Amino acid sequence: MAPVASAQSITIGVTGQYARGSVSPWGDVRLQAEAGGDPTLRWFVAADDRWHVPGDEVAVRQNRIDGTPVLETRLRIPDGDAVQRIWSVADCGGATIIEVENDSPLPFAVAFSGLDLVTERPPADIPIKGIDLPDGAIIMPVGHHATVRAVLPHRGAMVHPSQVSALPSAQAVVRGWLTVVHRASRLDLPEESLVGALTAARCDLLLDGPVGIDDDPAGFLFDIAELGRLGDDSERWMSEVADPIASISRSNEPEIEAVLRSCERLALAAGDERAAGDIARLRVRRVTDGLSGVAGETRSTSFSDVRRGQSVGRFVASIERLVCDGGEILRSGIPKSWLGMNFEVHGVPAGPRSTLSYAVRWHGERPAVLWEQKGEACRLSAPAIDPEWTSQEIVGETLWAAPSKPTKIGLIADLGNPPAESASFG
Repeated sequence: MAPVASAQSITIGVTGQYARGSVSPWGDVRLQAEAGGDPTLRWFVAADDRWHVPGDEVAVRQNRIDGTPVLETRLRIPDGDAVQRIWSVADCGGATIIEVENDSPLPFAVAFSGLDLVTERPPADIPIKGIDLPDGAIIMPVGHHATVRAVLPHRGAMVHPSQVSALPSAQAVVRGWLTVVHRASRLDLPEESLVGALTAARCDLLLDGPVGIDDDPAGFLFDIAELGRLGDDSERWMSEVADPIASISRSNEPEIEAVLRSCERLALAAGDERAAGDIARLRVRRVTDGLSGVAGETRSTSFSDVRRGQSVGRFVASIERLVCDGGEILRSGIPKSWLGMNFEVHGVPAGPRSTLSYAVRWHGERPAVLWEQKGEACRLSAPAIDPEWTSQEIVGETLWAAPSKPTKIGLIADLGNPPAESASFG
C-alpha cells in the first residue's frame, strides 16, 4: 500500500445518514452544515524536536485504505511518523473517529482544535508552549508505538466517553465499505492502483451522489445505474430516467449504447419490465436509424486511456467494458504487466440481463480461463488474445493461446489495494 498524496479533500460519511465531512490532504477535518464558528478540526504534533503543523509540512503523505473513505495521513517526525486515521461510523447516531498512532520510538503529544471532541480519558492538563493554539484546544500524550482515539459526534448525535473505545475499528469499516462496493462487481487485478481507483470512485458516488442531470444527462444515467448496482433504491431512481434518456436518445455519441444498457439493468433491478422493454426497443431503433449500435466506436482501447471525470458511473463502465464488453473478454488483450500473474473478475455486466465472472491462471506462457455466467448466457470471445475461441457455455474453462502482443497499463487516479484473492465465484 504505497502512500500517494491526494490532490484535493476527500469526502467522508456514512451511507443512509445526512452528515458529510471532508478531509484535507494533511488530515484536517471539515464537517458540513455546522452552525457558527470554524467547522474545521485541526491537528498538531509536538514531537521531540518541535511542534509540527501538518498543513505547513512537506513530509505529509495521505492514502485511502484499500480505496475506501478510511484515510491514513502520515506526518514525518524524528525517527518515525505520527499516523492519523480518520473514518465515519453510524453508531451513536453518527460520528467521525480520529486515531493518532505513534510510529516512532519517542513519545509525543497531539493537539486538536476547532471542534468539540469526545475522548475516553480527560485530555492532558499541561501548558502549551512553542505554538499558539486557539482557545479550547486539547492535548493528548501518545507514548511510543501507542494509539489514542478521539470522536467527533455528528450533528444531533451523542457519544459518551465510555463508548469511544467500543466504536468500530478502521479495518472493520474498510471491510464494510468493500462489502458494499463489491455488490456491483469485484475486480481482483494485479494493478493495485486500478482496483483502488474503482473502489474510491464507488465510495465517492455513494457519499456525493450523481452528477447534475442538466450538466451531464448521460453521466447522470451512468451514475444512478451504478448506484442501483451498489444497493441503492433502484425503484426510486427509475422516476428520474425518462427525461435524460429522452435528451440523449437521438445522440450519436458512442457511449450512448453503454448508457442505455446500464439503464436497462437499472430497470430490471427495480422490477420494471415495461421500462426495461422500452429501453431495449430504443436500443434497437437507434441501430435501425443508423445511430451508434455498438458501445464505444471511439471507446477506450486500454486501461491507460481511462480517466476519471465527474461521472463515477461513466468511469466504472469504461473500466468494466475493458474486462468484459458484451461478452468480449479483455478486448485490449492482457496488459504486459499482468503476464504470468493470476487475476479474476466477479459479476461484471456481459449484457443487460447477464453478468460474467472469470479467473485467469497461467500454464507456462498460456493463460487458462475459468468462467461462469449468470442470467441470460452470452456468446463469449477474446479476439485480442485467442481469435479462434468462442463459447456460449454458462460454466467452463479453456486454455487460451499465448499472448503475442502484450499491451501496457497505467492509470492516473486514487490508489487502493486489491481485496484478498478468492478461488470461487460465490
